[in-house]
Amino acid sequence: MTSAVTIWTHALIALLFMAAAGQPGDAVGLPRRRFALALGSTALWALAVAGIGAGDLAARMTESARNIAWLVFMLALVRRRQGSRGWGPVLVHGVAIAVALVAAALALLASVVRDPQSADLLIETMVVFRMITAASALVLSRDLLAAAPGPAPGGVRLVSWAIAGLWALDLFAFSLRYAVPDAMPWLVAGRGAAMIPVGLLILAGVRRGGNWTLTPSRTVAVRSVAAIAVAAYAGSVVLATTLASQVWGEDARAAQAAIVLGATTALFTLLSTPWLRSWTRVMVAKHLFSHRYDYRAEWLRFAETLGRPDEESTSLSTRIVKAVAELTGSPAGLLLLADQAGLVPGTAWAWGGDDMPAGSTDAAIAAHLSATGRIVEVDAVRADTAPPGEAAAMPQWMLDRADAWALVPLFHANMLVGAILLARPVVDRPLDWEDLDLLRVAGRQAASYLAEERAHQALADARRFDEFNRRFAFILHDIKNLASQLSLVARNAERHADNPEFRADMIDTLRSSADQMTTLLARLSRQATPRAEVPRATDVAAVAASIAAEQRAGHPVVCQSTGPVWAAADPARLEQVLRHLVQNAAEASPPAEPVMLSAIQEGACAVIEVVDRGCGMSPAFVRDQLFRPFASTKNGGFGIGAFEARQLVTAMGGRLEVASREGEGTRFRVLLPAVHDLEAAA
Repeated sequence: MTSAVTIWTHALIALLFMAAAGQPGDAVGLPRRRFALALGSTALWALAVAGIGAGDLAARMTESARNIAWLVFMLALVRRRQGSRGWGPVLVHGVAIAVALVAAALALLASVVRDPQSADLLIETMVVFRMITAASALVLSRDLLAAAPGPAPGGVRLVSWAIAGLWALDLFAFSLRYAVPDAMPWLVAGRGAAMIPVGLLILAGVRRGGNWTLTPSRTVAVRSVAAIAVAAYAGSVVLATTLASQVWGEDARAAQAAIVLGATTALFTLLSTPWLRSWTRVMVAKHLFSHRYDYRAEWLRFAETLGRPDEESTSLSTRIVKAVAELTGSPAGLLLLADQAGLVPGTAWAWGGDDMPAGSTDAAIAAHLSATGRIVEVDAVRADTAPPGEAAAMPQWMLDRADAWALVPLFHANMLVGAILLARPVVDRPLDWEDLDLLRVAGRQAASYLAEERAHQALADARRFDEFNRRFAFILHDIKNLASQLSLVARNAERHADNPEFRADMIDTLRSSADQMTTLLARLSRQATPRAEVPRATDVAAVAASIAAEQRAGHPVVCQSTGPVWAAADPARLEQVLRHLVQNAAEASPPAEPVMLSAIQEGACAVIEVVDRGCGMSPAFVRDQLFRPFASTKNGGFGIGAFEARQLVTAMGGRLEVASREGEGTRFRVLLPAVHDLEAAA
């Protein structure tokens, strides 16, 4: 099993390093000849291990050649990057090369010595010198990574990291080889598998002239560091148990069990610690990336939190606090809203409310934030390093709260709409320029969401007021119609009071007006519930006749119908429509000119016509203003009747048509869905 893994892994290593050596062109900033020599010697070493074995003299000599080639390349790269021609780097690298030559000499001497014990001793000494070579080269690789005073090309950076990984792997492998000599087969196979990522990193560094840059995400980097740490932890446990078996022999079982149990408990304890996870993220962002934040990922999470409510934060204000707090790793936050008195406490996210100020109005800090727009670092105020004006404006309750960390103002259109007080992160740190820039942009975005929510609330309130005003205007219009109708009845009573038919019509009109006023009072009541408007089979001719009889006392109305005309309609709403139309026609007609009211069936429609011979309307008025509220041709008119009539007809599934000429009169046509006689009877 181990031999097969050794062959395949080292063969792949040879292919990777030969592919890197065969890349066309010169890598930017790399000494090409020395680099090709180091790659080629590494490929030869891997082929020797795969074809002959790691314990053969050829494999040991090619490994020494590989080490010397990489040290020579590192020296040339450091001198090129530093622009130095001094002897200091040459001396330091020369010592490491000398140690590698001693290791090669010991391997050669061990192959010619006849005494097995002497040969084993030489091999053990060679392993020690290989450890010294790897440790020295690993220290020198640090200088290699720091050699460039400015930003190095991506290829140079990747190759430098690969070289550091190669020496770190050698140091670990030879240390384990020295501690556990019997683990040699597994060690060779594992070393081959671990060398594959090194080869891939070097190949990535030399592709495209060295300009290829590997940019893993922060999530991948954090998880990779965690995986490496866990692997190193497991390797340490294996090494400790192996050393225990070497020291105690057959009695080491209890010690090994204690080591494994204690290490497992400690590992799970560490992994479940929030502080360790936060510390790892901070260290990875600080040492592996040029910026603290992955702005793309942070902004996507910020937008996701604002746009999608969860079980913890259903309201928008809570989601805003949570989104801003999560940007910097703050565990809690408090929203302070701006009003005329200052800042008042609003919604909180994971914020303990025991010491929240009740009814506090922090006018001084609100004025300071509005004037400066600065993000306040609360620790700086506590340490007396903040500007004097800021320290004087800071409210005492914020300073008394130990976990208060930063106060982020929320500006929308240069107006302060609030502020968010953030709690201290799990891994405490001062605010830097990246924190300030990110919080400033996030604060403006959050303020726009708050302003938008307020605008929606104001619009909803305006709509409710508009609906109330519209309903009140309809009722006021109905009252005006009743007043006009009663005025006509009173005026006609002076001339026709002795007529019994007129008195009968007058009594019916007064009774109908009283009923309508009672209905209007009910509609004004708060406890009144709207009646369901369900169209049903209705004889519209009978409704038209009743309206004509009702209105006849105020103005002459002639109703014409050949028989029942059935339509799907709401009788009460239809009566209201016809009252509007007949009343408007009567007001537009001369006193002696009757209003014509008729009901007929035309195909699939039941048609009710209201015709007058009054003053008429212009085409422009009919087109642009007739069905608009508050537009009327009559002095003192509300302009509501035609508008409400069309709405009521449309609600019943019909339509309202009008034809008018100035000086000739107007014809209104109410078209409703017709109902056949059999359906009406059913």
